Amino acid sequence: MPPPAITIAPHASDAEARACARLMASSDPWLTLGRSEPACLRAIQDPTRDVFVASRDGELAGFLILCLTGAFVGYIQTVCIAPGLRSQGLGTRLIRFAEERIFRRFPNVFMCVSSFNTRAQALYRRLGYEKVGELQNYVVSGHGEILLRKSVGPLSAFRGTDP
Repeated sequence: MPPPAITIAPHASDAEARACARLMASSDPWLTLGRSEPACLRAIQDPTRDVFVASRDGELAGFLILCLTGAFVGYIQTVCIAPGLRSQGLGTRLIRFAEERIFRRFPNVFMCVSSFNTRAQALYRRLGYEKVGELQNYVVSGHGEILLRKSVGPLSAFRGTDP
């Protein structure tokens, strides 16, 4: 029997946003970063962000928050996978989904990863992300946020496929 299909779609309801916020606030790295459920919900409901939900058999499997405006346009703000579904390729699938969307419009994808989140760092390296720098004590004392970038070329030469 094949594994259950994963679907990725824009978040569609307040109930879905609340389920994503609960998932995020109850798992690392957000536990270590001290993110409350209301703070997670605000991030998910931010009208300047694009949120995509991954579902398996109708159940929340994970989600992605993208920021397509600002200084680091093409920023993957959040990749959150249900703890029981980690290390099964869903994070890779969500990141590739994000890259596909971003690289149509911009030549760079940016993201941050917490210095203590070594499993995520290994995944991002495997996917071709390079360390740009580290912000020490940025979110919480004692831990840094590592800024990563994946690029298909400089801004000056890029011609996207989306308007």
